[in-house]
Amino acid sequence: MKLDIPPTRMQLLYLKRRGNVARRGHKLLKDKQDELMRRILEFVYRIRELRLRIEDELRSAFGYFYFASSKQAPKATDEALLAVTKEIDIEYAAKRILNLKIPKFSKKISGQLIGYGFLSTSGDLDLALMKIDQLISRLLELAELEKTLELLANEIEKTRRRVNALEYILIPAIDETIKFINLKLSEIERGDLTRLMRVKEIVRSKL
Repeated sequence: MKLDIPPTRMQLLYLKRRGNVARRGHKLLKDKQDELMRRILEFVYRIRELRLRIEDELRSAFGYFYFASSKQAPKATDEALLAVTKEIDIEYAAKRILNLKIPKFSKKISGQLIGYGFLSTSGDLDLALMKIDQLISRLLELAELEKTLELLANEIEKTRRRVNALEYILIPAIDETIKFINLKLSEIERGDLTRLMRVKEIVRSKL
């Protein structure tokens, strides 16, 4: 679709500069889109591997909980877990990837993981709690990766819309308008030349 601007030489120069800028911007955005896609595929792979690892370790931890509960008195497991005083506070920071603010989680730990006596509990309960404790860091990493993936997906969608707007709307409109202005200017030049020749003929006829 042609832009609604007057067909003048000044506008022609302006459109040519604008077209060059649009094409450079289009190339940069395409490069960014490609890099975003590469990063997204990388994060998808990392998330899948980490999820599988966490699921395996959770199954192992739940297995130890099951064995502990089967070896202890009916309420011994619940009473032992009430003695756990360990607390984990999650702290948030940000880092940048491709000009995006990406979350970085860290943990601040206080208290003790094992606060119960060993006489009335099974060693399987200790193993279960230690495995769950070790999973905290991986769960934080998974949360970082999944949030980063979400932000990258939103950014690639925005970038894709900009690329398409430049490629299919703005750049073709600029090219069409430049072509239209060139035709108009050529038409004006031919008209001026015709009038000049007519004036010369009139002048010669009067000499």
